[in-house]
Amino acid sequence: MTKEVRYQLLRPAGIVERREACPVVYIPIGVLEWHGLHNPVGADTLQAEHLSILCAQIGGGLVFPPLYYGESRLESLMESNAADREEIAKLMHLDPENFSPERFIYNETEQFENYQRLLAHILNQAETLGFEVGVFIAGHYPLIDHARAAALLHNKRRRRTGNMLAWAAVDYLPLADKYECAGDHAGGWETSHCMAIDPSLVDLSVLKPKGEKLTGAHGLMEPQDASAEFGKKTFEEAAEIIVKETLHRLKNRQAYDQHGMYLTEGLWKK
Repeated sequence: MTKEVRYQLLRPAGIVERREACPVVYIPIGVLEWHGLHNPVGADTLQAEHLSILCAQIGGGLVFPPLYYGESRLESLMESNAADREEIAKLMHLDPENFSPERFIYNETEQFENYQRLLAHILNQAETLGFEVGVFIAGHYPLIDHARAAALLHNKRRRRTGNMLAWAAVDYLPLADKYECAGDHAGGWETSHCMAIDPSLVDLSVLKPKGEKLTGAHGLMEPQDASAEFGKKTFEEAAEIIVKETLHRLKNRQAYDQHGMYLTEGLWKK
């Protein structure tokens, strides 16, 4: 079987080969957002794509191109909502008012609705391309709620069509009971992930000494303590659990069709 898992890089024969062996598609979603002076602004989406590729390599299936934008720019975004958003804007040489509600064509509720429609449309597209399970991998944590909403809408429709089952995952939740530092913003968790993807993405030399406040970066693990080894380890552990969830859905799709069961997790453990 072809080793490449990224849908956009494969020719038809390679897509058919992998899809018929495992009709699962992973869909990485994220944002363009401040992640400290030391990480790239695409950190969330890069993590989602890397985790998606790892899942497909471990368990089979394919990976759609990552979605970097389209989300609400007024909710849970460092540039818009962080306590130090004015300092972030200054460091980016931007006016903080660029991120005020008045600057956007759609209000907050409309931005939510537009994004969830986009995600639902992507699931529908994946369904038409022959997949039986579609999984959003959210790199930006707030997007997990929007991804779940879109997956739930899609699965309600599935009761009538009987086609693709949808689910949504995020890297830190499966590991929250194992690692106290699981999930942060530009702290040691995310910085380790970026280093595991490509060490050249991260520059720890621009950080202040440990213990000093960092602009737009926080977490229980200091970014100065980050390592590619820790990032690789947690990526692999998260991927293993996500694959188990996904393959259980593939083999037992009807188990998730009851009311209240569409997004249930942990059935693979039974």
